[in-house]
Amino acid sequence: MASDPPVQSDRFSEEEQRGLYRAIFSRRDIRTFKTDPIPPDVLARIIRAAHHGPSVGFMQPWDFIMVQDVAIREKVKDLFNRERQAASSFFDEPRRSHYLSLKLEGIMESPVNVCVTCDPTRAEVVLGRNSVPETDLYSTCCAVQNLWLAARAEGVGVGWVSILKQAQLRKILGVPLHVIPVAYLCLGYPVEFTKEPVLQAAGWRDRLDLEDLVHFDGWGEGPANGDWGDFRQALEETKGMQLGLYE
Repeated sequence: MASDPPVQSDRFSEEEQRGLYRAIFSRRDIRTFKTDPIPPDVLARIIRAAHHGPSVGFMQPWDFIMVQDVAIREKVKDLFNRERQAASSFFDEPRRSHYLSLKLEGIMESPVNVCVTCDPTRAEVVLGRNSVPETDLYSTCCAVQNLWLAARAEGVGVGWVSILKQAQLRKILGVPLHVIPVAYLCLGYPVEFTKEPVLQAAGWRDRLDLEDLVHFDGWGEGPANGDWGDFRQALEETKGMQLGLYE
């Protein structure tokens, strides 16, 4: 049985917690969009939420390129088509045909595209980055996650188009050479938020069991006698957590 947490004045209410966890568990990589535009105030809140992502040394290495221009999106879509065809060579049949049948972008259908970039030169010396230089990229991904969850809370879908070569995308968008395009995102109101991730529903890949991914006091280590028992039981009890958020 789960125990009651200690009383905390800054703890979210049950309704607020439910909203947060619903955004997390029902977030999807959306590929099919309605034609409705995103109201400016909604889009502004989503981008503001992204800007409040955590970053190492408070570096805030991100920029947001907002893309609506049809000609620019056509260039990105053409780049995607070329890269998708090239990537298909990594699969044997019938996996290759399955891959080519998947809808993996909504570049032209979505009303707004957003490219989130990382500028590793934003600060000369970044507190906490000396040992792991890549933390600027990791920080940018945190901004992407914030954007995604805020969008889900607003009923807006997000699709990450990763089948794009950075050099060509940089040229299309006029991104400086030292700046890294991290995520090209399609934003819009989805035809549907499916209960399962799109690739899982399409039979491409299943979600891994969390119990196989949690280690104790070292990689590959199981808990010592009696240690972590309550946590492991609680972890088991969370398996159906997302199901209750749809009721």
